Amino acid sequence: MISPELLASVQLIAFDFDGVFTDNTVYVTQDGVESVRCWRSDGLGLSRLRNIGVQSFIISTEANPVVTARANKLKMLCKQGVEDKAAAILETCRELGVAPEQTMFVGNDINDIPAFKSIGIPVAVADAYPEVYPHVLFRTEKPGGFGAVREVCDLIFHARNGS
Repeated sequence: MISPELLASVQLIAFDFDGVFTDNTVYVTQDGVESVRCWRSDGLGLSRLRNIGVQSFIISTEANPVVTARANKLKMLCKQGVEDKAAAILETCRELGVAPEQTMFVGNDINDIPAFKSIGIPVAVADAYPEVYPHVLFRTEKPGGFGAVREVCDLIFHARNGS
């Protein structure tokens, strides 16, 4: 478990999309149109954090209209087609004036390892690939696409409010 003090220090959260907001499943129509399933309660958790000044954004290796649509619905900044997530997260920290030590990254796969190493508070979802475990401070109890985002939001919200 991450200490309440460390959770309360979070100013910025970067979220991978596939496997974090989703359960890593993609539905493809015969026309090649993709859709995914997301956890609705994530939105309320993100809104509560936004209301207390915690910024968040989605960062994804893949560029996909599904990610854009979800980010827009959640009123989140979205960076897609990102090959080097670590560099993009650090650039966003500089743009927003947030220290990397006060930044959390939530991911699930081996391509997230450099990003985990680049910031102060690396977190993996419960069903992340085992190779990422040594690189994170915490694993959620909930798997990606089934409330992991909301779980992280609630932990930060309660740490900030002392509840």
